[in-house]
Amino acid sequence: MDPGPGGDRGHTATTPTERSWRLLAVGAGYRRCVTGLAYDVAGVGPAVVLLHSSVGDRRMWDPQWGLLVDAGYRVVRCDFRGHGQSPAPAEPFNAAEDVRTLLDSLGVGKAAIVGASYGGRVAQEIAARWPERVSELILLCAATRLHPPTAAIMEFSAREEELLAAGDIAGAAELNVATLLGPAASAATREVVMRMQRLTFEIQLAAGDAAQSRESAFVRNADFDLSAVTARTVVVSGDHDVDYFRSTADQLAASIPGAVRVRLPWAGHLPTLEAPATMNPLILNWLGPSPS
Repeated sequence: MDPGPGGDRGHTATTPTERSWRLLAVGAGYRRCVTGLAYDVAGVGPAVVLLHSSVGDRRMWDPQWGLLVDAGYRVVRCDFRGHGQSPAPAEPFNAAEDVRTLLDSLGVGKAAIVGASYGGRVAQEIAARWPERVSELILLCAATRLHPPTAAIMEFSAREEELLAAGDIAGAAELNVATLLGPAASAATREVVMRMQRLTFEIQLAAGDAAQSRESAFVRNADFDLSAVTARTVVVSGDHDVDYFRSTADQLAASIPGAVRVRLPWAGHLPTLEAPATMNPLILNWLGPSPS
């Protein structure tokens, strides 16, 4: 499959807006579950859970939020610990278990899960450990603990750590934007990602946890087997992404039974932000027939 970005380059109407940043600043309209995760829920119908990249927070799904609600889904999105409005971890935790606890609190027994990057790493763990809980699994440029790092991603991570150790949050955020976003991303989208990444670094540095939450000393990893996944699965990568994520997508598609492999020749690491007008119909198609 080889979908293109259409006319989305420079299109700002469907990208996150300044209004969403003001809402976050005043804490309007969100909820917090027992694990401390901030989350939003809206809509009526089959559940769809949106799990964000470690580059951002739950606002990265702004371009898909209203679309999925209007399509007849009950949509849930949360901030992982140390992102957005969720505090940095202060005790041992497992992100997949955090999401399961959130879904339990909402009475969601089964859901489709869309995970981007780190969110895809968490999504695959949920689908493998509790396969009966996941109906569809969409992995967008996902990471995984099951694939070794490449030289390119190790070099990127080392440079990021160097900048953070020097207190250069702006430089570290700029590095992420320059490395991860593809050419279809508008200037407005790059600014939004920059702000989300800076906020994440600020939260974690203030808590004394300079690394991303996924690397925190409090992380409690769990073993899982991708062959246990029963969800209908789509594994997506962007040709402009770092090689680690492209090879990870190959491994995930080969390891998850029946997974469909999709390559986006125009995309970087965050295609739902880079070209939402292109990605939105693809996501609706991958989720299956509209329930509305």
